[in-house]
Amino acid sequence: MPLSPTASGGLRGAAAMTMLGCSTGVSAAFAGYPLLGGQALRYLLAAGLLVPLALRAAPGALRPTVREWGRLALLAATGLVGFNVLLVQALRHSGPAAVGSVVGAAPLLMAVLGPLLAGRRPGRRAVVAAGVVAAGAATAQGFGAGDAVGTVLALGTLGCEVGFSLLAVPLLPRLGPVGVSAWVTVLAVPMFAGAAALLDGRAALRVPDGSELAALLYLAVLMTCVAFLLWYRALELLGPERAGLFAGLVPITAALSGAALGEGVPRAGELSGAVLVGVGVFLGLRGRRPEPAGRSVPPSVGTGRTGDDGHAAVGAAAAGEPVAR
Repeated sequence: MPLSPTASGGLRGAAAMTMLGCSTGVSAAFAGYPLLGGQALRYLLAAGLLVPLALRAAPGALRPTVREWGRLALLAATGLVGFNVLLVQALRHSGPAAVGSVVGAAPLLMAVLGPLLAGRRPGRRAVVAAGVVAAGAATAQGFGAGDAVGTVLALGTLGCEVGFSLLAVPLLPRLGPVGVSAWVTVLAVPMFAGAAALLDGRAALRVPDGSELAALLYLAVLMTCVAFLLWYRALELLGPERAGLFAGLVPITAALSGAALGEGVPRAGELSGAVLVGVGVFLGLRGRRPEPAGRSVPPSVGTGRTGDDGHAAVGAAAAGEPVAR
């Protein structure tokens, strides 16, 4: 029996955010590599996988228009480049818990801004559910302490995180998840590469060691290709209000994956936060979806798994490592 749109979108959103939360160990293995150059390599590898898939899915038809290229460029500059740079800078001023608590408000912001940008009023159930999820994410991470600069940078990271989803919504009906994922990764490459050349010069790139190479391949294939496709398809099926609820899973799955790897039993706050996130997701998915976010695309377009960090991240993981998109 085929899954309902809600069930299908929920599974995709949950999978994308679970992959992101479980990637903290991989992000740590790649943390010693130059940030900007490493991200340029990551998105170059991802684009090499996604572009042929996009061209095959819609041969010669659904190429971005000039206006769509502009929106894609803004999406890449905020949701990919801005998110990664601001997150790292925020973590230099504030602890992961403080940054994560701010960025963890993404579900609530999406529940409010998503409908407003679509010309309708936010639904009360969606806003309440998103508030419960955001509270659960903050509880799981702990609120932590940080300075004023760190808070401002965390707020910027939050804006970029929300932009990663909301800027994509108008593009999905025509380009589909594969098209949006492919073209935004293409645009991210020169942005990261240009910034790396300007700021780091020759130090922007070096030959990665074995663990760094494995982490790079994981981030490019799974956390960029697969998770982007899963997340953007979830956005199509659920809309931003309900898809955004799954961002609350990131600190939960980060804590659980750490426990599975022998890093300690989950804290009481993490377990309490998991319960709150689950309650919020349940409340949010029970309501009838107010309006389609975009057309339904064929399975070969919407669910292609050639290769992510949906790339949609909530922020710093509870394990204390930044989750880079």
